[in-house]
Amino acid sequence: MKLKNILNYLFIAVLAMQLASCDNKEDVDPIFNQTPTERLNEQKKELNDLLESSEFGWKAVYFTDTTQLGGFTHLFKFKSGSVDMASDFDNDTAINKSEYGIELGSTVSLVFTTKNKIHLLSDSNNFPVASLRGKGYKGDFQFLYYGQDNGQIIFKTNRSFEELRFVKATAQDWTNLALNRAMIPNVVGASTRPLFRLLETNDGTKTSQFDFNFTAPSRFAIANSIETGSSVSYNMGIAYTPTGIIVSPAVKVGTQKLSEFTYDATTGNFNATGTAGVTASIKYSNKPLVLTDDYKILLEGKGNPPTGFAYIAANLATAPSNSLLFNTILNQVNAGLSSTQKLSRIQFTFNNPSFGSYIEYRFNGGKTTIYHNITVTEDPVNKTLILNHVSWENNLGAIIAEPAFLKDLDKQLLDTKGLYVKRELFKIAFSNTIYTFTSASSNFRFTTYAFQ
Repeated sequence: MKLKNILNYLFIAVLAMQLASCDNKEDVDPIFNQTPTERLNEQKKELNDLLESSEFGWKAVYFTDTTQLGGFTHLFKFKSGSVDMASDFDNDTAINKSEYGIELGSTVSLVFTTKNKIHLLSDSNNFPVASLRGKGYKGDFQFLYYGQDNGQIIFKTNRSFEELRFVKATAQDWTNLALNRAMIPNVVGASTRPLFRLLETNDGTKTSQFDFNFTAPSRFAIANSIETGSSVSYNMGIAYTPTGIIVSPAVKVGTQKLSEFTYDATTGNFNATGTAGVTASIKYSNKPLVLTDDYKILLEGKGNPPTGFAYIAANLATAPSNSLLFNTILNQVNAGLSSTQKLSRIQFTFNNPSFGSYIEYRFNGGKTTIYHNITVTEDPVNKTLILNHVSWENNLGAIIAEPAFLKDLDKQLLDTKGLYVKRELFKIAFSNTIYTFTSASSNFRFTTYAFQ
């Protein structure tokens, strides 16, 4: 075949391919005719229209880090670059106005550009517990847009890439936001109820119990199994609602996940119900779920070494393990002193080879130390430590009458039913082991450093 003919055939073939391409032009996805910037601008408009579309705005329950923090409810109403915002972060649940923007980057993102309630979660100097010093509440104020799902707006946080969902708010959400705050005392535990809490689950065939401890500043709870040999635990962030709480991660009972707990004002319980008999409940107990032998090292006549345990006001006054009753009685003691004097230390000394066992009340402001000499026995069945009165002494060793201003405090320490003693796993400020002493007959509990 001549070269001229070959070139003609090739020309015809290329022309045919081009014509076929033109015929199928309408079948090509039009998105490929857009530049990346055009696509992002389209998403930007889509998000802004969506944010402004809800009559009563949007609600987000923002769990910043469910390994150590709870959730915070935020309400938003967007319009033309301004946002009305309210939050249950603190007692100020009023609406605050600020500005927002929708920014273009590798994706479209919602950014709260001027200060409002949500920025309280991203301030590294605003931290709930010592372990989060310099980290704050680990929150964000920029959220990457990832589309919609069943009427919800899907975002991922810019820093930690955690999913956050905006759901359409109702008028009642705005009205009832303050009720979230009213739920807090019920979660913390009323002073009229027992100090001990448990999480009880039922998978339809078996009931399991977990020791439950809640830390209010971080809105976080830890529940460990009390069953011998079991390592099952639930660590959960808690968010408040007008009728109860939401927990995240959800409590898994059998194959079901329970996250919404309703408050029962009669019992003080928080109850979640699944199907086929599956339930979970946070409830009260009149005594510790697990009775420890931690008190035994304090007993007299058992060959125990000298030991000391001290509540030091400067370091332990804000310990979350102190009960409201303890704090109330302590305030009453201080009110009975002069304006420059305060009770600075309550110290137990056990098995001192020279002086036996005694309680030491120390003060600042020039007031001298007062001693209460005691003997120590036990209730082996209920595993409590019982402190028995011997005498009162001043700092010179002279016998004195019981100081009236210490009467209520000392009565709790010498509870005839004894004290539960627990060696805690947490630390406060220093490396010293923490022990708590809890009355077996009242809501009195205080926190001490061990000196051994």
